[in-house]
Order: sequence, then structure tokens, then C-alpha cells
Amino acid sequence: MTNYNLELDKAAAKIKQENANTVLIQLPDGLKPKAKEIQEELKKKTNATIYIWAGTCFGACDVPNVKDVDLLIQFGHSEWR
Repeated sequence: MTNYNLELDKAAAKIKQENANTVLIQLPDGLKPKAKEIQEELKKKTNATIYIWAGTCFGACDVPNVKDVDLLIQFGHSEWR
């Protein structure tokens, strides 16, 4: 992940902690070109099925209304606590 610190180790640890088998990743448009790379890295580290949300992402309040995933991970432009 050149030029980005997406904390994929932290995301993988959360996936394992939650025993998540299916994970939905939501990315802002600027990170969508890295989606496949993110998906492959998390799959390799967790063996979870990783889906990428292809819809819009206007920030932390724009949560996809989906069912049948164990965990949603949102990536954004700034840290959210």
C-alpha cells in the first residue's frame, strides 16, 4: 500500500477479534482504486470473505444498509474516534 497507511493489520485484528466470516469494506472514491489490493491483503490475513461496497461513501454517517455481513469497516480521509 504505497503512500497510504491504511492500518490493514489493525483491520485484520478486528476481523479476527469479531470472528467475522463476511466483511464489507467501504471506501471513499479516492481509495477505490486500491480496493482489490485491500481485499486481497485482508483475505490473506484473515481467510474472511471480503466484499467491497461499490456505492457512495460520504463519510462515517453514510453507512450502507446491508444485511448478511458480520462486520463493516469504513475507511475515510481522517481519523474518527
